Amino acid sequence: MSIGSKNNNESCTEKTHSYISPAIQALFLQIASLVLCLFFSLLLIVVSIDPPSIIIYVFAQAALAAFLTFLRGLDWWWCIIQFFFPILILIFLFAEIPSHYYLVVFVALALLYWSTFRTQVPYYPSKISLLPTLLSLLPSDRNINFVDIGSGLGGMLIHVSKIRPESHFVGIEIAPLPWVISYLRGKFVQSKVRFNLGNYEKANFGDYDVVFAYLSPAVMSAVWVKAKSEMKPGSLLLSYEFIIPNVTPDFHINITPNDPILYVWRI
Repeated sequence: MSIGSKNNNESCTEKTHSYISPAIQALFLQIASLVLCLFFSLLLIVVSIDPPSIIIYVFAQAALAAFLTFLRGLDWWWCIIQFFFPILILIFLFAEIPSHYYLVVFVALALLYWSTFRTQVPYYPSKISLLPTLLSLLPSDRNINFVDIGSGLGGMLIHVSKIRPESHFVGIEIAPLPWVISYLRGKFVQSKVRFNLGNYEKANFGDYDVVFAYLSPAVMSAVWVKAKSEMKPGSLLLSYEFIIPNVTPDFHINITPNDPILYVWRI
C-alpha cells in the first residue's frame, strides 16, 4: 500500500471527459452506424451489386458503431457495448427466444440499474481489499457517523459495522434491487446498519463524520459542491477510484497495484 499527498499532483491528475448523457450519445452513434450501412447497401443496389448478407451487414454495423464511439471519446466499455449490441440482437432473433424471457431480463436489469440513465452512476461493487485501509482511516477515539452514498449490496457496510459496533453506519442506494438485497442481508445477519432507499442528494452530509462514495466521474463535481457546503470541519470525504476534477485530494492511497485508488479529502 502506498500513500500520496497533495504535493504528488502528477499521480493524482486524471483525464476527465464530458459525461453528458453518454447513453444518448451511444444511441445516436448506433443509429448513425445503422443509417450509414443502409446508405451503403442502397448504393450497392443502385450499381447493380448484391448487398451483403444480413450477418455481414450486422457485423459491419457493429464495427462501425464501436469505431464511432471510440472517435467520440466515450469510455472503453461503451465500445464493447456498441459492438456486441447489434450482434446480440441478431442472435436473439435467430434463437427465437420466447418474448416473456425478455420481459424478465428487462425487469431485473431495470431494478438493478434503476436510475443509471439519469444519474450516470452504474453499479460498482467495492473490493474486499478496501476494508483494512478504510478502517484505518476512521477515527478510533470516538463514535462516528458514516454514510455510504451508493451502498449497493451493502457488504462493505455490514463488515465495517461489525468491527466498529459502537458507531453508526448508513447506506443510501437508489436502485431498488440492490437496496432490497442489502436490506435483507442486514436483517439476516442482524446488522445495525440502516439501509435507505433513495437519492443521496436528499441526505444532509453534515450529519456524518465520514462520507464514502464509489459512484462515477460524472457526479464527483456535484458531490464535492455538496460536501463543501454541508460537511463539518474535520470530517472526511472518501472516493474510491474516482477523483474530483480539479480538486487535489489531501492524500490518496494505492491499496494494491491492481486495486482502484482511494482518494481522501479533509473538509
